[in-house]
Amino acid sequence: MVSDAYLPPRRPSGRQRFNVLGALHAITHEIITVTNDTYINSESVVTLLGALAKKFTDLPMTVVLDNARYQRNAFVMAEAERLHVTLLWLPTYSPNRNLIERLWKFVKAECLYGRYYPTFAPFKKAISDCLEHAADHHKVKLDSLLTLKFQMFESAS
Repeated sequence: MVSDAYLPPRRPSGRQRFNVLGALHAITHEIITVTNDTYINSESVVTLLGALAKKFTDLPMTVVLDNARYQRNAFVMAEAERLHVTLLWLPTYSPNRNLIERLWKFVKAECLYGRYYPTFAPFKKAISDCLEHAADHHKVKLDSLLTLKFQMFESAS
């Protein structure tokens, strides 16, 4: 007797997180990231703001943020003021106005869609490598993707 057995696709067991909080220089497309294996919170945002302030000491800086709760609180605002970083809040539900959302979509397409990683380590490495080498390996793609031309929508009301 011959039978065909259905074998489900390979999947790693368990759930692990790899969180990337990033900032993208709108002109040069330089990427600064803060990563962890737990959760993104206001401390992560402050760490990123500190890294940005350290890197771009000679320039006035405006950081565009969405309205995530961990970004919009007294701790983050106080640290931004101390670091001389201006925070600019996007309107709610407007990812089309946020360049970093285009970068995340690109990273997912390059590293995640249709790919299998047997363990957490190569999964994490693939994402880190993609971000680290974005400026050289993916420059042409990113230069056309990360333009400052935004599609604007009229209010429905």
